[in-house]
Amino acid sequence: MFESKMDNKHQQSSHIQLENNLYRIVVSNSHNFNEWLYLRNRLWPTASEESHREEMNSILNSDNQIAFMIQSGLGDFCGFAEASLRFEYVNGCNSSPVAYLEGIYISPELRRKGLATRLITHIKNWSKDHGCTEMASDAEINNEESLALHLSLGFIETERVVFFRKLIK
Repeated sequence: MFESKMDNKHQQSSHIQLENNLYRIVVSNSHNFNEWLYLRNRLWPTASEESHREEMNSILNSDNQIAFMIQSGLGDFCGFAEASLRFEYVNGCNSSPVAYLEGIYISPELRRKGLATRLITHIKNWSKDHGCTEMASDAEINNEESLALHLSLGFIETERVVFFRKLIK
């Protein structure tokens, strides 16, 4: 699976020295599936395990989606980011396809140390390889931590939206 997700120039994992620990960024795959599932549950705790598994299998079987994970030198996983290519209109963007950051998570004890930036760099490189010139994302309007993270990663706010619904009887 690794070979189909990344071309040769991105196949080597990226090593990160942080304090006294070494970390590397790897592509999510069937070998680290359970660890990825655990991290997804940390980011999206209200989603069912079945829903997570379905989405993860979809990512693994798609050329238009990717997930990267951060693994410590001790073998544990402490973060991930998922992205997809969107070919339909993406709010605030002018091109197609657009790389869309679907989710990003870093274990709380490792936040604000540059690991999210490294994940975004990997997604940016993957996106360029797929013809993207823009990356987009979203965050809930009241999630101040996510809004601050996006700004620190170089995203700019394009618009704010409130969604409505009406039951039809």
